[in-house]
Amino acid sequence: MKKWAIGILGAAAIGMVSGAAHADTLDDVKARGFLQCGGNVGLAGFSAPNEKGEWTGIDVDYCRALAAAIFGDGTKVKFTGLSAKDRFTALQSGEVDVLSRNTTWTISRDTALGFNFVGVTYYDGQGFMINSKKVPGVNSALQLSGASVCVQAGTTTELNLADYFSANKMEYNPVVFEKFEEANAAYDAGRCDAYTTDQSGLYAVRLQMSSPDDHVVLPEIISKEPLGPAVRQGDDKWFDIAKWTYYALLNAEEAGVTQANVEEMKDSPNPDIRRLLGTESETKIGTDLGLENDWVVNIIKATGNYGEIFERNVGVDSPLKISRGVNALWTKGGLQYGMPIR
Repeated sequence: MKKWAIGILGAAAIGMVSGAAHADTLDDVKARGFLQCGGNVGLAGFSAPNEKGEWTGIDVDYCRALAAAIFGDGTKVKFTGLSAKDRFTALQSGEVDVLSRNTTWTISRDTALGFNFVGVTYYDGQGFMINSKKVPGVNSALQLSGASVCVQAGTTTELNLADYFSANKMEYNPVVFEKFEEANAAYDAGRCDAYTTDQSGLYAVRLQMSSPDDHVVLPEIISKEPLGPAVRQGDDKWFDIAKWTYYALLNAEEAGVTQANVEEMKDSPNPDIRRLLGTESETKIGTDLGLENDWVVNIIKATGNYGEIFERNVGVDSPLKISRGVNALWTKGGLQYGMPIR
């Protein structure tokens, strides 16, 4: 979900808060002994504590990878569950070092809010879900004219919903809720004909329904929602570490480096792989970042590569059962493309 913080804080307040950024985040994190990561309070597959209280998900694993890059230990991270309303202030104020919370990369967030987005860890788009038992015969969002639609207040989701129905000359009745959990409960109780949020979120919400198999995610994607982690502007060194951690996950997948084989791949005959893993002669990529040269080895040991993270949390063998689609590597017809580590 995606909250417009500009309307909450006001331009002047944003400028004051973002001014809190300073240029030694890495030193602060090292001195503290752990990374502070802001995540969702409960979005299955992305950021949520499991039944044991352990944080899991794509966004969580990114933070574990970043911690591993810095400390050589992916467990040196503490997670703060943030609402859509509070997430931007938490990053701006320094409460968290990185925001990894299914957040859409937009121009206003990149500029007015003072953030730098690390990359797109999940290419998403807004969609619709219906209960096929309560709304029979609907297989397209274009059949929802006159429907009541559950949506979270003050989000880009709400704006996209209005734009979509207006553009298609359809009427609808928005049923608006302040909290994500309230919208979920209302939809499950039958107060709405349809539910709208990011399509990945719909797959997660479906798992929470009283009868998950009755709910169908419709095929239409009505927006671009590139989701990814963000850091504060004003610290290029920290931005570089956060950004190249993401690229390392992608490059490791492309090179066939996995959690299981990373040690043996350190002696690969391929110089690009040795360079990635810090064993090529005179490799200084890690030290140039302010890290150890085996930083990528530590990342892959902690989380596996991007493909392993995806499949474990949201892939076809996970409870969400989402195919890679556009989140496949560029070599396999997708959009995921790691910048060269050389």
